[in-house]
Amino acid sequence: MYSIALNPCNSLMRQEDQFDNLEKHTQSGIDILEKHIKFVKERTEIELNYAKQLRNLSKKYQPKKNSKEEEEYKYTSCKAFLSTLNEMNDYAGQHEVISENMTSQITVELARYIQELKQERKSHFHDGRKAQQHIETCWKQLESSKRRFERDCKEADRAQQYFEKMDADINVTKADVEKARQQAQIRHQMAEDSKADYSSILQKFNHEQHEYYHTHIPNIFQKIQEMEERRIVRIGESMKTYAEVDRQVIPIIGKCLDGIVKAAESIDQKNDSQLVIEAYKSGFEPPGDIEFEDYSQPMKRTVSDNSLSNSRGEGKSELKFGGKSKGKLWPFIKKNKGATPEDFSNLPPEQRRKKLQQKVDELNKEIQKEMDQRDAITKMKDVYLKNPQMGDPASLDHKLVEVGHNIEKLRLEAQKFESWLSEVEGRLPARGDQARRQSGMYDAQNPPSVNSCAQDRESPDGSYTEEQSQESEVKVLATDFDDEFDDEEPLPAIGTCKALYTFEGQNEGTISVAEGETLYVIEEDKGDGWTRIRRNEDEEGYVPTSYVEVYLDKNAKGAKTYI
Repeated sequence: MYSIALNPCNSLMRQEDQFDNLEKHTQSGIDILEKHIKFVKERTEIELNYAKQLRNLSKKYQPKKNSKEEEEYKYTSCKAFLSTLNEMNDYAGQHEVISENMTSQITVELARYIQELKQERKSHFHDGRKAQQHIETCWKQLESSKRRFERDCKEADRAQQYFEKMDADINVTKADVEKARQQAQIRHQMAEDSKADYSSILQKFNHEQHEYYHTHIPNIFQKIQEMEERRIVRIGESMKTYAEVDRQVIPIIGKCLDGIVKAAESIDQKNDSQLVIEAYKSGFEPPGDIEFEDYSQPMKRTVSDNSLSNSRGEGKSELKFGGKSKGKLWPFIKKNKGATPEDFSNLPPEQRRKKLQQKVDELNKEIQKEMDQRDAITKMKDVYLKNPQMGDPASLDHKLVEVGHNIEKLRLEAQKFESWLSEVEGRLPARGDQARRQSGMYDAQNPPSVNSCAQDRESPDGSYTEEQSQESEVKVLATDFDDEFDDEEPLPAIGTCKALYTFEGQNEGTISVAEGETLYVIEEDKGDGWTRIRRNEDEEGYVPTSYVEVYLDKNAKGAKTYI
């Protein structure tokens, strides 16, 4: 009698599938965003590690303070290298900037955005599930009212058929017929009520279903779509920021590289060469030519009055002219490996002057430091005198005395080095002559004599422990010919001498003397700054003339010789 055809269940199931698909898709979008964050984070770690390694590399090759290596950085090439190290340090700083900007502008911002995105996504899908559950509930109410209406209709039909059967049966009492009629009316009324209820619920469901499919679900899907589009736009903006962070430091990195190029272009090889010349010039003149002495005519000779470097016989003449002559010039004399004297007398004149000047400057700085300390202690003592509660003035007396002793000691030390410095500066050749000799070349057309060269090369204090004059070095060859003249008479003493200073004769041909010692002079100074002396028959050699006071016999008796 009544029938109904309504089944939106399949549509609801399809809608449920759409929610599942959208949920999976939006979760995949969040996973991509988190993957991008992880990528940027690892990039920032790489930048930090790279910057750290660059800084360590720059620090590793920086010159150590107060070291010999630091002295080399006065040359333009070394300064350029130092500038390169500093520029690389700044270069590393730009990679640190990249790391910091990527962290603050991308990683932190995206991490906060992901939290907001997850909350928004959760809210939208919660609204969708809620709307879906509501329509399902309405659908169940509709199904229940429909089944109740269907049941009441069937019951009303059966009651009506029963009444009609009882009314047609003559054997049934009137009371039974009336009872059947009343029952049929009741069932009919129940069916009418169920019909009205079903109709009301159906109208309500249709309204809810219309709202669900045309309002609620479209709005929720629209919000999910907008959320997803914002996520896509945000990841694109992050990629742009990723590139811009790199682009922003390119000009500064370019300046660092320009600084390296500028440092390289500042290298001046001529200036560096001049600095080397200034640092290592000795102040000596180049040696002159050695005079030829003719031994082809037989004659009785003692030690040559002019030069001891010549051969004593024809058999040894090849030593003078041959390529293996033992008579080497002063630049090739072996270095003295002994302890460095306090007055740097082992150095050539110019080098000695620089060392002494450096020592005087250091002592003056120490004196000034001690004087500043003394002034500070004096001021503190005055404060204690005016404010006894701050301290005992007497407690500073011993410090003042100690500082005073230190100042006096340093002043005496400075005076000692200043006297040596004055002696060196008073005996050095004129600066114009030094400038002329800096290149190490001399005029081959007008070579100076042996003696004049030797005099120009004299050390101010007469010490030649490292680089001696030509003639004094060549004199050592006299010992090489002793084997052929063992029967020759020893040289007679021509006077005596007294050692003014102690001299350690560490080079071949020299002899050690002690201060105050008296010895015999067997050959006077020939102008090369050396005097030949004898201690006994088996011990003789050369000493600097300035180290001894010479008394010659005969016409030279009582004369004193100094350089």
